[in-house]
Amino acid sequence: MAKKIKQPINISELSRHKIAVFGDVMLDKYFRGSVSRISPEAPVPVVKVNKETSTLGGAGNVAHNIATLNMAAVLLGFTGKDQHARDLSALAKKANVNLQTVTTDNPTVTKIRVLGEHQQITRLDFEEPLNITKNLIEQTKKQLGMSGQIQAIIISDYNKGACSPALCKMIIGYAKAKNIPVLIDPKGQDWDKYDGAFLVTPNVKEVEQILKTPVSNEDKSIEKAGKEILKKYNFEYLLITRSEKGMSLISKKSVRHFPTEAKEVYDVSGAGDTVIATLAWGIVQGKDILDATYLANLAAGIVVSKLGTTPIYIEELMIALNPTMSKILDMKTLDITLKKLKNNNKKIVFTNGCFDIIHRGHLEYLKKAKSLGDILIIGVNSDSSVRKLKGKTRPINKSEDRMNLLSHLDFVDYIVEFSEDTPYELLKTVKPDILVKGGDYKPSEVIGRQFARELKILPFVQGYSTTNIIKKISNKKGD
Repeated sequence: MAKKIKQPINISELSRHKIAVFGDVMLDKYFRGSVSRISPEAPVPVVKVNKETSTLGGAGNVAHNIATLNMAAVLLGFTGKDQHARDLSALAKKANVNLQTVTTDNPTVTKIRVLGEHQQITRLDFEEPLNITKNLIEQTKKQLGMSGQIQAIIISDYNKGACSPALCKMIIGYAKAKNIPVLIDPKGQDWDKYDGAFLVTPNVKEVEQILKTPVSNEDKSIEKAGKEILKKYNFEYLLITRSEKGMSLISKKSVRHFPTEAKEVYDVSGAGDTVIATLAWGIVQGKDILDATYLANLAAGIVVSKLGTTPIYIEELMIALNPTMSKILDMKTLDITLKKLKNNNKKIVFTNGCFDIIHRGHLEYLKKAKSLGDILIIGVNSDSSVRKLKGKTRPINKSEDRMNLLSHLDFVDYIVEFSEDTPYELLKTVKPDILVKGGDYKPSEVIGRQFARELKILPFVQGYSTTNIIKKISNKKGD
């Protein structure tokens, strides 16, 4: 059962908050294809590329997580004068991230991965050691000042050169003067540069590196290691991420362990970025540190259940906090949700109906519909719409109750109410990959089919219908 946080999340207020992310800004490129032969030029596989994708990497992925949580994200760092920088700029704009990097003569840090049949064949890295000059520090400080009312700063250190001691100290000093919390995702063995940070988020391996001793991933060992680090450095909190063991929040006065929220783990890449982004997201809303950590742990549990580096979306987090009512969307929220789902290449299935008295036939039909794609969206007729279609005695259950019942089904992702006689206008908005109808419809009879890529007619389960149930009840009353 989902935990209740002390203060609810007000989605309408989120966009008023702003978080800055500074660090190693990178471009991640992927070439995917099939492998069927070995090159005649050398004993290496030949990958026939059929798909090319690019994503915001490094500190950019942290900023992307903040944007998908509906907050304003400013991304600071360094890029080159190359095509990769232009690609980054386009990606940031698409992700609603405000990219404010300083241009240098170095190449934009880029990682190109070549994958054949889901296996990484090779990786190409474009990077050069970055010399952080006084001029670059001053330009970064100027960018910070021009970024508006920032409420938290994240330093995302990937050990690529951006997070030099001088730059980290400048940012922490700037933040302290303005009473802005600084959160650090650390790398390397020089943690003196993070002195004065509000919170640092190492994993167990990074804890071992900084203490130069093995650390067992058990509660007592983690507590001891965390306390040693806090004696050594001036941090308010240490949040140690512990993979399948969850995470531990440690201060000089207390320790709190958070067991993992992940049901299944497919890919942990990018989970650390999600953790620190969600932590900052919770803190700037005024959540206490325990609630912010709980939210970060919950978010991490969601992203590790997906393949590839994927940000956390506000809709996913809200559903995890409230698994039923968060599925019910108004048209505005549905539009926002659809854009994010489609950007994430989700296959969307749509169906509609009254769902007045939910029975086995409905369950079998909806399960089959969900199996056709990634996301199942249901359009539910409003009470007035049902009356027009079924008569004055219907619906038996009002729309609020019908949607609430549907929201408890694991295979239902989103529900939206429509008041028209048909879902024509709703389908125009959704534009699903697959439109599903039940019964013996002919394709030409299906309204709104032109808005879907594919139409599927699924047979109803014989002997089950709301009308028959109502007739049986009426006959028993007559007896």
